[in-house]
Amino acid sequence: MSKRVQQLDVAVETKTRDNVFVTLVVSVQYQVVPESLYDAFYRLTDYSSQIRSYVFDVVRATVPKIILDDVFVTKEEIANDVRDQLSKVMGTFGFEILQALVTDIDPAPRVKDAMNEINAAQRLRQAAFERAEGDKVTRVKAAEAEAEARYLQGLGISRQRQAILNGMKDSVADFSGDLEGVSNKEIMELLLLTQYFDMVKDVGAASKGSTLFMTHSPSAVNKVAAELRGVLTGGIGGGSAGKKPAGQQMQR
Repeated sequence: MSKRVQQLDVAVETKTRDNVFVTLVVSVQYQVVPESLYDAFYRLTDYSSQIRSYVFDVVRATVPKIILDDVFVTKEEIANDVRDQLSKVMGTFGFEILQALVTDIDPAPRVKDAMNEINAAQRLRQAAFERAEGDKVTRVKAAEAEAEARYLQGLGISRQRQAILNGMKDSVADFSGDLEGVSNKEIMELLLLTQYFDMVKDVGAASKGSTLFMTHSPSAVNKVAAELRGVLTGGIGGGSAGKKPAGQQMQR
């Protein structure tokens, strides 16, 4: 009989609390106590079978109380139970149990595939949630940016109009000081007509067309000035509302 440390691997098939059959491989490391060599040799006919029987007993008494997922977590406790039980029994026969290790936990192939599918589904769901959260943040930030842009655009337009009004006010004051016999109303009409012609020039310059046809006779210019004046004074009636100024039909 050898006094060296030996190892016995025991494969045990058992059922978990959630009715899943699983195979555990328990490795028992043991050696003969030199002072008890007589007991180890003469008191046991087959000590490996004795160790195997106790491993089966402890594993099949412990694992059925645990669900499959917890078997992987509590394998250290299972190994300690095996070692403690074997140490009590085999110590009386001259054997010292050095260590017991659960080296493998092998459920049925279909069970392993199902576990992998569950894990994959959970990860896919988490990935979908994270993508949705990212899309939500993107949309919210885009909406906030658009609102801020519209606010700044409105602020710019407001300041632009205020500057135009201040400029026109200064122009009327300058004209009134330089020209005698000209009323503020006439000066305002002249400024508005100048603004109108500037607008027509900008339309012609910015257009993609090469030709701009307009009917601008002296009488048409007078009508433009009259209608602009009517807009300012509220003199345009319901019949002219929504119509273009006479003679201002544009064709490209």
